[in-house]
Amino acid sequence: MTARGDSISHDQDYGRISSVADIGRLVRLKRKQLGVLQEDAAGLSAVGTKFLSQLENGKESAEIGLVLQVLKSMGLEVYIYPRGNDPLKRR
Repeated sequence: MTARGDSISHDQDYGRISSVADIGRLVRLKRKQLGVLQEDAAGLSAVGTKFLSQLENGKESAEIGLVLQVLKSMGLEVYIYPRGNDPLKRR
């Protein structure tokens, strides 16, 4: 638990995404795991606080280039592979 009472999960919360809301949830999770305020994370990602807030809330029209920029700055990566060929299932 954090000082604000938020539960912080670990790697099992990461994985397949099927919506912008999933991306936003994972960005928020990672930011909280890092203990970084939204304003600071936005600055480190070179995006506005409003953009990061909207992304974390699943805004469907979030600009993909900026989303990738945020993911990179938060230490998150994106992999794309054909459906049914999930490399994580082979481990």
